[in-house]
Amino acid sequence: MTAKVIYAYPWDVVGDPAAPERLARLGADTVALAASYHSVRAATPFHPAHRLVEARPALYVPVRTGSWGRLVPAAPTWTAPDAFVRAADALRAAGLAVQAWTIVTHNSHLGTAHPSLAVRNAFGDRYPYALCPSHPDVVDYCRTLVREIAELGAPDGLVLEACGPLGVRHLGTHEKTAGADWTPAQLDLLSLCFCAVCAPRYPEGTRERVRAGVDTASPSVEAALGDLAPVVRELRGALGRDLQHALRLEAAGLPVTLHANPDPWAAGAFSRVSAAPSADVLVANCWDDPASGIARLRGLRALAAPGTRVGASVLALPPATLTPETLDAYRSAGADEIHVYHAGLASRSRLAAIAGTLRSLGAGTGHDACPNIARPGVP
Repeated sequence: MTAKVIYAYPWDVVGDPAAPERLARLGADTVALAASYHSVRAATPFHPAHRLVEARPALYVPVRTGSWGRLVPAAPTWTAPDAFVRAADALRAAGLAVQAWTIVTHNSHLGTAHPSLAVRNAFGDRYPYALCPSHPDVVDYCRTLVREIAELGAPDGLVLEACGPLGVRHLGTHEKTAGADWTPAQLDLLSLCFCAVCAPRYPEGTRERVRAGVDTASPSVEAALGDLAPVVRELRGALGRDLQHALRLEAAGLPVTLHANPDPWAAGAFSRVSAAPSADVLVANCWDDPASGIARLRGLRALAAPGTRVGASVLALPPATLTPETLDAYRSAGADEIHVYHAGLASRSRLAAIAGTLRSLGAGTGHDACPNIARPGVP
């Protein structure tokens, strides 16, 4: 049976009594609800009190300052400080499971306040939205983040995003980088971190080769680095692997879903993973063309340990159109779960498309598939 997960923000639910039932009628099993999140300007098409939310990086369970070390997350002022807890309670009352969607190293508030802990490329440019997990203070923050969400949020599971080093790819702050026409290889090279901890770990000459590879449009990272590529690749891979393992230990036995990428140079929301990664579910980004999504799914399946599930993250927002045919292709490629982004941002017609497409997956544990599930206020 294919599990069905829909994504939402806590402010989609808090203050909107109709939201839990609206999400339940989509036919999903589970809501991946943001427990920590980066900055965003989000539409709220159905909320009775507003139509837009301007959110900054924040934690949506209470921030107990005594629990944190050097890095302390911000509490939201645009919604309740315990918005995750309130929203989760309302969603469970509607019969839905709730997983804590946790953004790990993507935090412009903390990266700006602590620039020495942010990723820095080979040219010396800092990425203030990207905390580098080579720093012990960053790892301590990430471990505390998961521990606090598990304890205070009491979720049914964790969904970890940006669980590893981030790179140059970033959608935010009026992004104006597309005109440079950087190739995927150039973007990967610009994503290698040369902060005070990372730089000394690389072999001599790595920085110079990276800079030359960017400026000469090297066809691949391997071509730019030459004989240094295996060492650099392993050093980068260890950052994500060690962080993922550490956070699995902090999950207090909760099921862990990891937004993952089989690409050995991946540095983004879907983090690079190695063989037998520390997660119960590996979710691939299937937001672009189906062929690329299928390749990522198959790559994750090849890396997954026996018993590990693989999921496809699909886009229900512009420019994508969610169709049963696309989901069938992903299921045929090995997807055990479908993760739909994003129910809170979707219009009425897009919600109808989500519901229709999830219904095409057949019987599950969502409300449309199990009409006998009791729902408050619904006969």
